Amino acid sequence: MKDFAADMLADLHQYLVGRGAVDEHLPECPDVEEKWPAIAEAYLPDGAREFANYPVASLGWMMFVAMAVTKFWDEDWEKYGKEDDLYTPLSDKRGYDNLDEYIMDEVLDLDGDAAEELQTLVGDCAERVKRAIFALDVEPGTIDAFKAYVAGLQCMYHMGMAIQLKAMGYHMTKL
Repeated sequence: MKDFAADMLADLHQYLVGRGAVDEHLPECPDVEEKWPAIAEAYLPDGAREFANYPVASLGWMMFVAMAVTKFWDEDWEKYGKEDDLYTPLSDKRGYDNLDEYIMDEVLDLDGDAAEELQTLVGDCAERVKRAIFALDVEPGTIDAFKAYVAGLQCMYHMGMAIQLKAMGYHMTKL
């Protein structure tokens, strides 16, 4: 599963570089990265429940969550960094089904064409990750299927962080 996760991350990274959404050099933001386990634990009951019928949304919402957490990091990490679970307050605002809209409207302050472009980009990324998961041809409901799903979510989280960092003007270059 380790190779699968690395291959999926590399594929998504190259896709996003081609779209100009991330830099060639992947960013590091330990504060945001350290929030992943608590966010994943809080997200899994909602995301896993929705995956069977709405896999693109289930994966895509994690990218939006990462963008929100990254925005919080930039705005006031002194405040947000103390919170273990940053997912639940986001989903509580408008519910799981409207998580993307809440994050775009209220956290990222996007509307119109910018919101539509981001929605499309996230959907395209989620579709790529979904196809990678399905290509594994693992039996649904198994440990391997769960591991593949979590790897997909983590990939989406990492790339969501990278997209948001670049959108906020942080450019990653090798020194």
